[in-house]
Amino acid sequence: MKVTLPKPNRTFGLADVLGLVGLVGLLVARYIPIAKLIPFWGCALRETTGWPCFGCGLTRVADRVAHLNFAGAWDANPLGTVAAFFFAFMVVVTVLHLVFAMPIPKVQLSPREWHWVRIAAALLFLTNYAWVVVKTKFPYLLA
Repeated sequence: MKVTLPKPNRTFGLADVLGLVGLVGLLVARYIPIAKLIPFWGCALRETTGWPCFGCGLTRVADRVAHLNFAGAWDANPLGTVAAFFFAFMVVVTVLHLVFAMPIPKVQLSPREWHWVRIAAALLFLTNYAWVVVKTKFPYLLA
């Protein structure tokens, strides 16, 4: 892994895009009750089969994180909660970068490191989905 720190700048980049997406998402989740306003909002897979989809709980996560209910967000979808915290963190990074010209470190991974990052991400994703399935379909196993 190679980490470089550029000179202070205000160049708009990927980190800033993630920060703006996070800001808009958290503001929408905080002030607009999407799930209550849109009558067809819901998981079609779960409604027809009873099984949760890979993204089940993400709307609840956004709503609960925006309302500072972190335990409820974690209960809805743990990996989604981590992602919501990441987006909130990126909002702070974006403000510091664009207002105070804070440099954002550039990280370069070798092909081998990228391989292990992909494996770790897949394992995290599958573990999270298994937890959501158990919580949804077999809640008595968690009692």
